[in-house]
Amino acid sequence: MGNDALFGRYWAADSVVHRLDPRTKLVGTIALVIVMFCATNFWALGFVALVVIALFALARIPFTQALRSILPLSFIVVLTALFNLLFVQGGEVYVDWGWLTISQEGVRLALFTAIRLTLLLLSGSLLTLTTTTLDITEAFEKLLWPLRRIGVPAHEFALVMGIALRFLPQFVDEFRTIRAAQLSRGAKLASSPTKSGLSSLTSLLVPLFASAFRHADTLSAAMDARCYHGADGRTRLHPLAFAKRDASAAAFLAITFAITIALSLML
Repeated sequence: MGNDALFGRYWAADSVVHRLDPRTKLVGTIALVIVMFCATNFWALGFVALVVIALFALARIPFTQALRSILPLSFIVVLTALFNLLFVQGGEVYVDWGWLTISQEGVRLALFTAIRLTLLLLSGSLLTLTTTTLDITEAFEKLLWPLRRIGVPAHEFALVMGIALRFLPQFVDEFRTIRAAQLSRGAKLASSPTKSGLSSLTSLLVPLFASAFRHADTLSAAMDARCYHGADGRTRLHPLAFAKRDASAAAFLAITFAITIALSLML
C-alpha cells in the first residue's frame, strides 16, 4: 500500500497483531473501546494511550500513518471538543465575552473528550489496518452465527459491513479524482457555507453518488452472475482457528482493563 493510508484500508505487514485471529481482534477492539470509556481521568486515559501506541508498534505500522488514516474522521473530534469547550461551564473562567464563555471545566472536558475520541478512532483504524475486509466479514459472521437460531441474518449483516468497509477508501479516492477533474475544468470549489460553497459541493456530491450507484449495480450484477445465494454451501480456503497468541492477547486486554480501572478509582 502507498503512503496515503485511509481508514478502512489494509496495511500489509508480518506482525503478531496481523497474525491474530480476526475474531480476537474484533472482540478485542470492542473490549478496548469499553476500557476507554471506563477511564475517568487523564492518568487512566494516558495509560490506554500508551497501550494503543504499543499495539501500533507491535503491528509495525508507523504512528504517523495511523494518524493519517483517521484524518478524514478528525472533524468528529474537533466538533465534539468545541461543543464541550463552549457549552460546559465550571471552575475558573478563562474567557468571558458575553456570549462566549470558556471555563476550566470546559477546557478539561474538551481535552479529555478529544483524546478519548482520537483513541477510539485509532482502535478502529488498527483493526482495519491489520485485518483484511474478508477476514473482518468472516469474523463478524462467526460471532453472530449463534443468533441465526432466533432469525438474525448473520451472513447478510456481515456482507453489508464488509462491502461498506471495502468501498469506504474507494469512495474517498473517487472523491479526490472528481475534485481534481472539476478543478482542471476551471471550477471554483469554495469550502465556505455560502451559496457558492453549497453549489460547488453539489458539483462534487452528484457525480460521487452517481458513481456509488454505478458500483452498486456492477456489484449486484457480478454477484448474480456468480450465482450468489448467501451462506448456504459456502466454503473457505483458510478456516479461522484460534492459537496460543489469541489467549495471550485476551490476557493482555484483561490486564489493561484491570490497570485502567485501578487508575480510575485510585487517582
